[in-house]
Amino acid sequence: MQPPGPQQPPLYAPSNGDFTFVSSAEAEDLSGSIASPDVKLNLGGGGEGGGEFIKESTATTFLRQRGYGWLLEVEDDDPEDNKPLLEELDIDLKDIYYKIRCVLMPMPSLGFNRQVVRDNPDFWGPLAVVLFFSMVSLYGQFKVVSWIITIWIFGSLTIFLLARVLGGEVAYGQVLGVIGYSLLPLIVIAPILLVAGSFEVVSTLIKLFGVFWAAYSAASLLVGEEFKTKKPLLIYPIFLLYIYFLSLYTGV
Repeated sequence: MQPPGPQQPPLYAPSNGDFTFVSSAEAEDLSGSIASPDVKLNLGGGGEGGGEFIKESTATTFLRQRGYGWLLEVEDDDPEDNKPLLEELDIDLKDIYYKIRCVLMPMPSLGFNRQVVRDNPDFWGPLAVVLFFSMVSLYGQFKVVSWIITIWIFGSLTIFLLARVLGGEVAYGQVLGVIGYSLLPLIVIAPILLVAGSFEVVSTLIKLFGVFWAAYSAASLLVGEEFKTKKPLLIYPIFLLYIYFLSLYTGV
């Protein structure tokens, strides 16, 4: 038996940064952590696609290291940005339909809350009524539509100024909506006048009925109790305004 020779040095000597083997007694006092490596996946496969992905990841890392990571943040979609078009334009078709019924049936006995036409004014409903009245009145002469809209806007402004001078608490938007909606009775009598136009007496009665119907619908909403004895001073210009609207249709 030969005596053991000198021990050969190990083929690999661990450095300070590598793993070393320790005894179980010494391991009781050891603690530490292992940093997870930065692993990047090349989902694009080989070729140019994969190269582009690596470049994008490198640019992303570069921006984040320089404090520009906020440029890469994607904001969550705001639910308010995905509203339907009618909701974006503040168009409530059910509300417009209810207001149309309130104007066409102004009798208090029918049980409609007619004050909603004044207290909750809108723009699109009256505008649609005025445009429809323009189409009925002018038979496609679109160049005169702007004139009827102008009469609606400035006629409502005149009624508004007169109401405020008389002490009424009403806004211009409310007057604009009520005057516009109250054109509906004139639209209703338009086809009747086409049939009964050859009978002068009947035609005149229908015209007077339509004007009184429209004026009553508007005046009952705009002329409140605050006017007291001054009600005729506001009802009369409203009546004249609808006579002028009717003249645009009949030509007299």
